[in-house]
Amino acid sequence: MQKTLLQTSTRYARVMAFFVCTPLFMAACGHKGDDKTKTGTDTVAKKADVVDVPAPPQVDLTPIDTAAYNRKLLFLAHNDSSSKFLIHRDYPLAGAILPFKRIVAYYGNFYSKNMGVLGEYPPDIMLAKLKETCKQWADADPATPVLPALHYICVTAQGAPGKDGKYRARMPFKQIDSALHLAARIHAIVFLDVQVGFSNVQAEIPLLEKYLSMPNVHLGIDPEFSMKTGKRPGTVIGTMDAEDINFCSDYLAKLVKANHLPPKIFIVHRFTRNMVTNYQNIRLHPEVQFILDMDGWGPVSLKTDSYKAYVAQAPVQFTGFKLFYKNDVRTPRGVKMSETRMMTPAQVLALKPSPIYIQYQ
Repeated sequence: MQKTLLQTSTRYARVMAFFVCTPLFMAACGHKGDDKTKTGTDTVAKKADVVDVPAPPQVDLTPIDTAAYNRKLLFLAHNDSSSKFLIHRDYPLAGAILPFKRIVAYYGNFYSKNMGVLGEYPPDIMLAKLKETCKQWADADPATPVLPALHYICVTAQGAPGKDGKYRARMPFKQIDSALHLAARIHAIVFLDVQVGFSNVQAEIPLLEKYLSMPNVHLGIDPEFSMKTGKRPGTVIGTMDAEDINFCSDYLAKLVKANHLPPKIFIVHRFTRNMVTNYQNIRLHPEVQFILDMDGWGPVSLKTDSYKAYVAQAPVQFTGFKLFYKNDVRTPRGVKMSETRMMTPAQVLALKPSPIYIQYQ
């Protein structure tokens, strides 16, 4: 998946020409190579595909220290008590990860070397790289412990309609099980990411219930590939409304209550205004910790401006930031070489508020 930041302002017209969007198995792009899955897969994995998964970690239901919670939020806001980031101060349930730890995640799909770092390297190398990346973040912000994560795309947008015409492929459960096994090796958490295509979250999220009921598994959704306009994925940027997001939040909150879990972390990717509509209507729950994640690639100034415009000004609760090992260092026509570099942890931490979730593709 390759993304750039698509802006409506004329000051960003120079980057419009290099908008490229190629989901994992986009048949229309003719991509083959290392992508080994069958394009258009539209069925849930059968029981025969499922392998044993590691036992979930012991549930931590330690009550949060509310004073420490408030101090940490102010720290992330760079001690600016007027920050919009501090509007929502309702406390989460016991066992909450945020804001006490910063999550550093590797993103991708095991079937593809082109969709992210998860599938680009053999497991041992990938995990070693993730541990080293986590160390860099811990060194950059010693006050915030780092928690590693694997962010696995388990439902991928497609260029072909598939048997049911939904333009999405559901990964076999055995691949999700593999993500859990790898995560257990470094005591990481797992995010399951969903690109609905012509489907919707109401149809896709409940199919993941057995995984989302585990204390170490969390959720991400990608409005870019929610094709409400009827356009094929990858041809235009998709969108989701607060109604879609609230369905997911409500669903996660119910799972937390039913299974006596610590709060779930719920990530929504965004890099344009229209990707998330009516954000002010998004409901928050003590059972769910919400992250709005800036998920675009391009020059440093463009990424930081987009973070300010589409995430920091509407954080809802917490913020995230995505870094691209390859696309962030491209040099589009008309852009200075000095602008095409991957941001360092120190540069990302300087953003206001400081993101508490970091994702690498």
